[in-house]
Amino acid sequence: MTSCFSGIAHPAGLAFDSIAEQYDDVFTHSLIGRAQRDAVWEVLRRTFHSGQQVLELNCGTGEDALFLSRLGVAVLACDASERMIAVAARRMAAESRGAQVQLQVRPSEHIGGLWNAGLFDGAFSNFSGLNCVADLPQVAGQLAGLIKPGGRLVLCLSSRVCLWETVWYLLHGEPARAFRRWRGTTTASLGENVWQVRYPTLRDIRRYFAPAFVLRSRTGIGVTVPPSYVEHVARKHRKALACLEALDRMIAGWPLSRAVGDHTLLVLERRKP
Repeated sequence: MTSCFSGIAHPAGLAFDSIAEQYDDVFTHSLIGRAQRDAVWEVLRRTFHSGQQVLELNCGTGEDALFLSRLGVAVLACDASERMIAVAARRMAAESRGAQVQLQVRPSEHIGGLWNAGLFDGAFSNFSGLNCVADLPQVAGQLAGLIKPGGRLVLCLSSRVCLWETVWYLLHGEPARAFRRWRGTTTASLGENVWQVRYPTLRDIRRYFAPAFVLRSRTGIGVTVPPSYVEHVARKHRKALACLEALDRMIAGWPLSRAVGDHTLLVLERRKP
């Protein structure tokens, strides 16, 4: 089932409208995209269980919602991009007609309007969607009203410091791009659409989600596996990428390495009264 949020157009949503039809080919099915997503799925598999109902933010083309549905998890999957949701709907019809997935065009900033859907067992946001919201504390507050006590949030955000990115662009003589995340905010664009991307620190996130949520775990995603824009190199060196994946699994939870990956994966728990 698909429904549409009736509200102000979202800048990032409009931007991703323009690449929705190509997104799976460019990222979902890429070697690096698959490697990073597999690492996220390991955490999802341990966190959510059959019979639960989960809210997904920035669901994109539905890849993660399909994965969760195969685990027996019911998903309400939302995205700011109407065309991303349209692609997700086609995928549900073609790949998994019986999937317990509802799709809705809804920006993360407006999830508070889902209060009539009841309480969820958890929520999930993958691959930097929450880096694109203007007011993350507001979203955290809305999530507090939607998640059951003891429920879990699994949030994958772009890191403030990505070692791969810094080294890559320094080697290519682009220091501004090498340190673009370090400033905490930058501008992204796709075609004519421009929006702000923010890189909160772990301290920021703890503060934004307190006191309703407490941090339970932190994992680096893409510590040794490179960012997606290195895909052209990864395709030429598949064995090397496989070695980097194995190394990633080994060190992703180490205190230093988990802070310098392409993404950071956080699991937070809704406090009980």
